Amino acid sequence: MGNTAVTLKPFVCLEQPELKEPVTFRSHIGISKETLDLLHEKGRQYGLESILPFSINDIVTAQWVNLKCRYGCSQYKANWSCPPATPDLYEARTILSEYSTALLLVGNQNRNDFYKDSNRNRTDQVKYWKGIVSLERLLFLKGYDKAISLVSGACSLCKKCAYPEACRFPMEKRPTVESFCIDLFGTLKNLDIRTRVAMELNETFKYYSIILLD
Repeated sequence: MGNTAVTLKPFVCLEQPELKEPVTFRSHIGISKETLDLLHEKGRQYGLESILPFSINDIVTAQWVNLKCRYGCSQYKANWSCPPATPDLYEARTILSEYSTALLLVGNQNRNDFYKDSNRNRTDQVKYWKGIVSLERLLFLKGYDKAISLVSGACSLCKKCAYPEACRFPMEKRPTVESFCIDLFGTLKNLDIRTRVAMELNETFKYYSIILLD
């Protein structure tokens, strides 16, 4: 049998795609100054003036907060971010016990048309809501896999919430601070932060959200 010549094709080495470094998840290590500075930079785009890390032990919870939601608030049984769609006091305390650190996010507004211009009010709230959720996502990508937002004020992503039908924006659905039975005034007192209720339409008022961190 004669020999058969074999022609070999040149080997082509395809360039490997650049591999992204995997997220290293963290636990009970607090938050670095670098990450906090980045949050401040991003937060200013959404109207936040300060972000303060603090201990979960400073959060005050009480059953009477739920009464304020049930009586006197039109969002009760009407919004996915509010009771009874959110954890009760026992569940809230159980969840909080799984964390050691949180972030207090502080913003302010000065509006003399707050009760008159509901469309503008909703526009501002939607921007603020999306901003808080964006900061939460940033933290997740920084390795804080447990980060979850408790936002100030009821969700306004929809002009009328779909509750009790399925939420139209489940990826952005979050509970409010008050729906977690958090006594905000008591919590601020523990943090040595003085605040007051705005008495006049032209007064600047502050709003507070919390991100449970790790």
